[in-house]
Amino acid sequence: MSQPAAPQTLTDAQYAAAIQSVLQRVESAVDGWLQDDVIDIDGARTGGMLTLSLPDRSQLIINAQPPLQELWLAARRGGFHFKWTAQGQWLDTRSGQEFFNLLSDCASEQSKVTLRF
Repeated sequence: MSQPAAPQTLTDAQYAAAIQSVLQRVESAVDGWLQDDVIDIDGARTGGMLTLSLPDRSQLIINAQPPLQELWLAARRGGFHFKWTAQGQWLDTRSGQEFFNLLSDCASEQSKVTLRF
């Protein structure tokens, strides 16, 4: 098993911008799916936390963790912690999996619809 890439320390402003970019990308994808009638997902954002409620009432929760400079994902599959790397990706601290790929897999599993962020 390959080791995850080394995390990169960001300034507070860089971290905030990286988190905003993630949340905006997710919200844009959800808005597009709603507009195109792909799936009915309810997104609720409070600060650095975005909750996606799926049709079966399951949820995906994306949450910023500023003190740790991490991005967290809670899904039926489990909880995941991501660190920003010098390669410009959020990678899981255990498996090294990229955030948007894992989010897409979890959303697809829970919704029974293929979804890609």
